[in-house]
Amino acid sequence: MTISIKKDVKIFFNPMNLSGKKRENSFKLHPNFKLSVLKTYFMINRLGSLLTFNSRKLFIMALLILSPFSLFAAGGSVPAIGPVRVEFIIFGLILLGVALFHNQTFWVAVAGLTVLLTFKLIFDPGFHFGEHLFGENSMAEQLMDKGMRQGEWGIILNLAGLLLGFAILSKIFEESGVPDILPKFLPDDWKGPFILLIFVFILSSFLDNIAAALIGGTIALVVFKKKVHIGYIAAIVAASNAGGSGSVVGDTTTTMMWIDGVSAFNVLHGFIAAGVALLFFAWFAAHQQDKYQRIVKDSDTNVRIDWMKILSVALILAGAIISNILYDMPALGVWIAIVIGAAIRPVPWKEVPGAIKGSVFLLCLVMCASMMPVEELPDASWMTAFSLGFLSAVFDNIPLTKLCLDQGHYDWGMLAYSVGFGGSMIWFGSSAGVAITNKFPEGRNVIEWVKKGWHVAVAYVIGFFVLYFTMGWQPADNKEHKIINCPVPGCPMAGKHEVSINSESYNETDYYHFISHNNGTSLCQGTE
Repeated sequence: MTISIKKDVKIFFNPMNLSGKKRENSFKLHPNFKLSVLKTYFMINRLGSLLTFNSRKLFIMALLILSPFSLFAAGGSVPAIGPVRVEFIIFGLILLGVALFHNQTFWVAVAGLTVLLTFKLIFDPGFHFGEHLFGENSMAEQLMDKGMRQGEWGIILNLAGLLLGFAILSKIFEESGVPDILPKFLPDDWKGPFILLIFVFILSSFLDNIAAALIGGTIALVVFKKKVHIGYIAAIVAASNAGGSGSVVGDTTTTMMWIDGVSAFNVLHGFIAAGVALLFFAWFAAHQQDKYQRIVKDSDTNVRIDWMKILSVALILAGAIISNILYDMPALGVWIAIVIGAAIRPVPWKEVPGAIKGSVFLLCLVMCASMMPVEELPDASWMTAFSLGFLSAVFDNIPLTKLCLDQGHYDWGMLAYSVGFGGSMIWFGSSAGVAITNKFPEGRNVIEWVKKGWHVAVAYVIGFFVLYFTMGWQPADNKEHKIINCPVPGCPMAGKHEVSINSESYNETDYYHFISHNNGTSLCQGTE
């Protein structure tokens, strides 16, 4: 077989002769080396064509990906280019590589993490990898007491367990027979996919967003006969992220707020923005899907529901909720339930290898994000919360939420909506997006996701400002930071003894009397 790479260069492949002996007009190469040469050649060709024919789109994409990093300024002795530290530039290039080479996202993420980690170890004297990953407390203390947990190991382990465990859950649910009978109950016009998105939204209000997205994606695969529009895939992810934005058990970020002393009532109004956004993007996505592939009503009348598999699904979901509340580690409950469920029905272990690659990809991005020097965010305000929504599309929302909790004085419902729903704008912006693209690999094209899922970004903006204009900016207490006379040294609210509620001033006693009669809900903004 002859493969022409250039007009004047030809390589002759002879798989039967790998001795390496020279022959006239030909030479032998190891098959793996040949494959690497071809991949490199086609990648260079692809990059050249992208730069030649899509220069304007690439410039806009690079601007969108790199612009959120302008929130942070360079500091210390770590190398920087202008006001931006090199770590942000490396991270931006990683994200740009993911956007350009959507068929090689795994290797881009792995190579990017290697480069970034090497840079941090060499040029950042304050970075200690062991401490960054495992913290300073002993592992025994961290395992016994969730309050002592430090470092990134808990987040990494939890995400890996959820992504792999919920891949098994989605397969069990698919084989249960429930998706096969749903066409009989869903309308066969645009209202069918619209109702499905509402179902995912409701499911995500009490389940992890990964589980809700995978269950919704599994149903979509069946009822649309494996023809799902990319815009609708983006909408499934958006619905799963929006559903958890007002519930302290619906998303990892809101659970973090709850654990850190934020009242559940101070997160609840995130549903206002999420509900408005849902109605907007669901309408457009449902029409996209209806034009692309309608729900097929000819469901098999011989299908029977396997109730034992439904029981297995229920066990896994219950395990995630209970373990999340008790131990702040939902993945532990998921895998305990999977092991117990193995006694009921065989576990589809073959789903795990297919999910590993996507899981490692996300974990690499999370590790890269955790090494960004974001020690100080801008002051808490509605503008900061709005910007964090776009930042969360390319930056893991878990460390962002942690920074905001350390900073304090946020409107927690608005922040939950921003960092939760904002990750839906790009497929790798949330764990739900990465999980669902294991089922729909075509969704890994960033340009197609943004182009065909445009309604998600627009819905984010509309939902945010509906919340802001109806409820205003409502900062509230958490465990360390208080709105009135904050005890944290150096806090901007330290020494402030009054707040303004609906243009009226209240002292400390009146303020806490006010919120005690409003179910803990804060309607305040600090004043001198």
